[in-house]
Amino acid sequence: MADLSKLVEELGKLTVVEAAELVSKLEEAWGVSAAAPVAVAAAPAGGAAPAAAEEKTEFDVFVKDAGPKKIEVIKVIRQLTNMGLKEAKDMAEAGNAKVLEAVGKEAANDAKSKLEAAGAVVELK
Repeated sequence: MADLSKLVEELGKLTVVEAAELVSKLEEAWGVSAAAPVAVAAAPAGGAAPAAAEEKTEFDVFVKDAGPKKIEVIKVIRQLTNMGLKEAKDMAEAGNAKVLEAVGKEAANDAKSKLEAAGAVVELK
């Protein structure tokens, strides 16, 4: 049996993109979905208000502007995506560049806070 504490330690070192890729590979290998099951609600009786829209579960993270500390923003982009220096620099300078695509709410908020702490203007879509 695998050493679970060592496995937990190694998984803790993954970037957001690596963790998302791991989830995809495990879903494919095991034929399962990591999405939380959604209970189906009964249709409301006639004249009742429509059900609230489902909460968005996947977000894209965009860097609108790198701000005054572009080098710090480039470092964070590289950390989040494992891009090379040139690609991360081009992304930071491009404006409105998609850093992460279809990530969970927690991962998107984490990436947003890291990028904003580095001085970037960030938008989640």
